[in-house]
Amino acid sequence: MAFTSSNGQTRTSLAEINITPLVDVVLVLLVIFMITAPVLQSGIEVAVPKTRTVKEITEQRLVVTINHDQQVFLGDQPVNIHELARRLHQPGSDPAHQVIYLRADERVPFGAFATVMDAVKQAGITNISIVTQPLDTKAAGGN
Repeated sequence: MAFTSSNGQTRTSLAEINITPLVDVVLVLLVIFMITAPVLQSGIEVAVPKTRTVKEITEQRLVVTINHDQQVFLGDQPVNIHELARRLHQPGSDPAHQVIYLRADERVPFGAFATVMDAVKQAGITNISIVTQPLDTKAAGGN
């Protein structure tokens, strides 16, 4: 940008934006977001069972949660068990190719778990993954 001073000389502006610090800050924020996003996936407190075989969740899917009070949530929103099948059915998508993650507290009775599984299957979804935590092999005696 050029401008003329009061004595008639043409001068250029020395102000240039240095974007290197901006890029550094944005990249740090991006890394922080990528690390914390999976942790903040669901704010519902659930003690999922521990198993030896655990597959890492790598894709964003719908999550159905049953907490210790047997309340059912779709994502973070509470849902009536009788409306679950209707809410899971997404128009324009094939339910046979849809995947659902089911998180259930380990203290939930099997009857409540089976009722939620039935509601998911009523929506036409047959690909259901049950969310568990890995066993702490050091605390279990190294098995």
